[in-house]
Amino acid sequence: MGKAETLEGIGLTVSDVSGQKVFRVPQAPPNATVGELVQSLLSQMNLPANDPNGQPLSYQARLEREGRHLNAAERVGDALATGDKLMLQPNIDAG
Repeated sequence: MGKAETLEGIGLTVSDVSGQKVFRVPQAPPNATVGELVQSLLSQMNLPANDPNGQPLSYQARLEREGRHLNAAERVGDALATGDKLMLQPNIDAG
């Protein structure tokens, strides 16, 4: 399946929805959850924590290789492979 079996980190490229901000992660920890990875990337990428109305934003990661959103509870080492590209998207709640 191409999953990294080592304890070394997994190299990723992460972008925001616009593609304007691109961040390289040289070694994402394989034992971390996707949710933990996303949280650590938000401040590093300087993404907004609140929407224009001041409400807190939550983000999800979309794995381009599979064209799906990753569950925050998935382990990085199980879901991702070296060279993967993620896009961080804010969750939009209609209403």
